[in-house]
This record gives sequence, structure tokens and C-alpha cells, in this order.
Amino acid sequence: MSPFNLQLPIALGCDHAGFDCKEDLISFLEGEGIVFKDFGCFTKDSVDYPDFAHPVASAVENGEAAFGILLCGSANGVAITANKHQGIRAALCWDLEIAELARKHNDANIICIPARFVRDGDAEKMLDIFMNTAFEGGRHQGRVEKIACC
Repeated sequence: MSPFNLQLPIALGCDHAGFDCKEDLISFLEGEGIVFKDFGCFTKDSVDYPDFAHPVASAVENGEAAFGILLCGSANGVAITANKHQGIRAALCWDLEIAELARKHNDANIICIPARFVRDGDAEKMLDIFMNTAFEGGRHQGRVEKIACC
């Protein structure tokens, strides 16, 4: 059972480099019957990643989405952008263990996947782990509470 409120949609966004991977994740979410909101992009034409990372982060920040998924070539750009938003803990995840630890230890609420550096099928596995792993709290709680700068 997911620790996220899946009564809310999952916010999803990417740039052109993440488009194919986003489409694969949409198929995965649809197959699981999970509601999502796709903030784009909607083609492989070159776009600027902040135009899609900000709306996803805002949806999570405002409580309109259970959590977020962002993709770009390296995932650095979308992670940096999303982390500008208060209350967002966007984690760059490139393998299964990192996706699990992002949730367990950092209470991440946006998974950022580097589309150019993950093998076929791994993004879906990371997403499944991310959305089904609870935050451990405990010693990690105080650390997470120190992240916000305001």
C-alpha cells in the first residue's frame, strides 16, 4: 500500500529528452489504474525543462498532487528547478536502491529520473519502489526538518 494519498493524481512532467520514458511511465500508471496529470511536454521537440518542472513542483507543493515524477536527460535540471519550491524534496534517482532510500531517508516527494541513463524497464521499477516505500522517520525526521530555508 502506498504511503501517498493516491486519491490525488500524480503530477508528471518532462522535457524532450524524457519524453519517451514519460510515455512508458504513463503506460505503467494506466496499467495500474493510477490517476495522473501530465504537465507535458507532449512531443520530442526541444523545450526548456523549467517550463515543465515548475508546474509539477507547484502541484505537489500546493497539495494538488500526491507526488511528482520529473524526467530529463540527466534529471539534474528538473531536480534543481523543483527543489526551488518550498516543501519539495526532489530526488535524483538512477537505480532501485537510490529510489528506495530517497523515500526512506529523505521523504522525497518528487522522483527525478535521468532518461538517458536508465535501462528500459528500470524507470517503472524505480517508480513502483518510490510510490510504495514509506518514510522511516526516526533519526531521519530531524534531518528532513532542517532542509527548508524559510
